[in-house]
Amino acid sequence: MEFDLVVKNGLIVTASEILPPGLEIGIKDGKITCLGTSLPVSSSTKILDAEGAYITPGGIDSHVHLAQDNCPTGDGWESGTRSAIAGGTTTVIAFASQERHHSSLFPVLAAYHAKAAGQAYSDYSFHFILTNPTSHILTTELPRLATDEGITSVKLYMTYEPMQLSDRALLEIMLACRALGMTTMIHAENADMIALIIAGLEARGNLAPFFHAVARPRIAEDEASYRAISLAELVDAPMLLVHMSSETAMQHVRSAQDRLLPVHAETCPHYLYLISETLREQPHDHFHGAKHVCSPPLRHRVGDLEALWRGVANGTFTTWSSDHAPSKYDHPQGKKAGLKDGVMSFKTIPNGLPGIETRMALLFAATEACLPAAEARLGLPRFVQLTASNAARMYGLGGKKGSIAPGYDADLVIWYPKGRGETVVSNGMLHHDMDYTPFEGLKVGNWPRYTILRGQVVWDRDNGGVVGEKGYGEYMKRGKGEVIVGKVGQPVHGMLENERQFWMNP
Repeated sequence: MEFDLVVKNGLIVTASEILPPGLEIGIKDGKITCLGTSLPVSSSTKILDAEGAYITPGGIDSHVHLAQDNCPTGDGWESGTRSAIAGGTTTVIAFASQERHHSSLFPVLAAYHAKAAGQAYSDYSFHFILTNPTSHILTTELPRLATDEGITSVKLYMTYEPMQLSDRALLEIMLACRALGMTTMIHAENADMIALIIAGLEARGNLAPFFHAVARPRIAEDEASYRAISLAELVDAPMLLVHMSSETAMQHVRSAQDRLLPVHAETCPHYLYLISETLREQPHDHFHGAKHVCSPPLRHRVGDLEALWRGVANGTFTTWSSDHAPSKYDHPQGKKAGLKDGVMSFKTIPNGLPGIETRMALLFAATEACLPAAEARLGLPRFVQLTASNAARMYGLGGKKGSIAPGYDADLVIWYPKGRGETVVSNGMLHHDMDYTPFEGLKVGNWPRYTILRGQVVWDRDNGGVVGEKGYGEYMKRGKGEVIVGKVGQPVHGMLENERQFWMNP
């Protein structure tokens, strides 16, 4: 047996355990071929010494916005995926977005493929945002997307007028996705509540960035999350609620999971590290808060953050994504689109924050790898579930990505040994194409030392930083996603056990 690369002297972490010390990882042709001790090496075998550090699977960021037309100052594929590998993420799943006037998904897909081709440092795949779900698209094009293109997930919006879908449309898409084994992702906020509040804020002249957090209160997310869960329960469809920020909405998810409904949830670093105070004006810059405008917005109280941390630890959340959807701050088409002739309006500030590079380190910093056990927020296997293995399983990359085992792609993150790697986040150290980070000045206990993608070291922090090549990243066709929480076939409260058979196809 001969290996291209052997990684030794590390502590290997999987989604279930920390493996015994002394195990080595043998890699051949981009795949993990062996875990063992004293693996044979030849003159052509490269050796990477982890020096006692933890080794985790390459991160999968399953919620990323790159090169989108509605975000002209955002990251493209080159800068976004460069930033990903520098932060330990080896696979990103970004969004191809249908607009209302698009009658077919395939021209949209071709255009989005063209943007990514030859540009990616990391491996990648696409979700599809549906805004015009015609019968032709649901019955003819979605099956082709799944079988021919390996796109097995869609994202749906309950808010934003250009994207918002009716409950009936949500139901029809859920039914179509259920039949195909596709994953349905939902952005849940009550659009009418938000519109009412915005009208009142405008009438009173309350338009500074802080009022973005007032305009989209927790109750708007709570109601829409409960409604989305109810719609999914009616048609027995697995689903995931994206970028959750509210304790009550999270409790709706937990309640559904307790009833074994296939309801999954995602949250993001900014909802666990930042509160709405960051949206307020600063003495040196009254518009500074625009940097932190995102939807759902940052919540008001530290207690909101603490509740979400419990959901991270107890399994309520299935995935931890960046929702990397940035716009430059100091740019008239970026965040300062909300500033016209010195007048501020939160309504026209582009939504979204940068976070693709900081995602892994921010969660790793909360584990016992960086904190005393009594202070740690979660264990290392849970870290792996949230950052890699659950996303791989849920989005059809299981058996290929998201774990350290023979047969999997050799996607690895090697951290610094304990006591080394402490980092203070600053925008100057990051590799995105943004002029700020919302986590400026935050200290984290470690940072990826090496990132390995399909057997190649693409990030070596101490020796050149990004050492991978643009274009090395490959498009990943995905299979059907797995249901990770609950199971299909659960009865609806108040309905007969077989009541669906009278109106719904099996």
